Amino acid sequence: MPWKETCYMDERLTFVAECETSDESMTQICARYHVSRKTGYKWLARWHEWRELADRSRAPHQVPWAISAAQAGQIIELRRRWPHFGPCKLKAKLEQQHPEQSWPAPSTIGDLLRRAGLVERGPGRRRQPKVAASAGPLQVALYPNQVWAIDFKGSFRTGDGRRCDPLTISDSYSRYLLCCTIIAPTIEQTRVQMERVFKEYGLPGTIRSDNGSPFASIRAGGLTALSVWWLKVDIGLERIEKGHPEQNGRHERLHRTLKVETARPPAASCQAQQVRFDCFRHDYNYERPHEALGQIPPAQRYWRSARPYPSRLG
Repeated sequence: MPWKETCYMDERLTFVAECETSDESMTQICARYHVSRKTGYKWLARWHEWRELADRSRAPHQVPWAISAAQAGQIIELRRRWPHFGPCKLKAKLEQQHPEQSWPAPSTIGDLLRRAGLVERGPGRRRQPKVAASAGPLQVALYPNQVWAIDFKGSFRTGDGRRCDPLTISDSYSRYLLCCTIIAPTIEQTRVQMERVFKEYGLPGTIRSDNGSPFASIRAGGLTALSVWWLKVDIGLERIEKGHPEQNGRHERLHRTLKVETARPPAASCQAQQVRFDCFRHDYNYERPHEALGQIPPAQRYWRSARPYPSRLG
């Protein structure tokens, strides 16, 4: 007769009693209780030694992949140094700093962070439906300075009530952040900043932007004085489709990280906010492992353009 799961302890006790009092062989008793002889002898020995028949934990006494106290301390210290790094980035950073050690998997690091109270559950995000990529001729960047992305991150106000509009420029291949500067979103101030960037890093092959001011207009061809200037210095223009920011997804993802790490909450003033942006730009380029780059920082994949900014326009 099959055992009833709700009274398995009674069945085991009856089994032991029969083994000690019955004239039947162990084979016969085990067959009647639908267990192997190995299991029957195990229960009998456990009863004689400990008077105990309950199932024991199958967890190993020693876990070879457990985090040591020293490594746990290093992981927690690194997390406090970079509170926005996830387990994958923390593991990559630890491997860079201590290549002689074998570090646990990201899932194990994540469990440690949760137990240490270093993971905050944010509000759930609604999964957005996938949108087809642009049918337009948007390039896939295959080397540095082939395509730069430019945009103004959404404006916000600093603690003193002043409006803050950071201009951001990034290299689409290496993810290197070339510029993150607070300016007024005008053609004149944008050109000043871009001239500075061109002199420092050289010219890109193409600049990708959205269709908003000051990069584009509703006039014929969508050109502005700024985009006409780009054409004069032999820079190609790419524009994403209206309502499709995912076509500039790498740059948009950068904006999300920038907001989380520098503007929640905003600084007390624009000057203090710019200091945060400058620190973020250095860490992002030189310290922060990037998953799409094989967990190395963007600076290791970027080099200056071979096309210098001309001192005079023809």
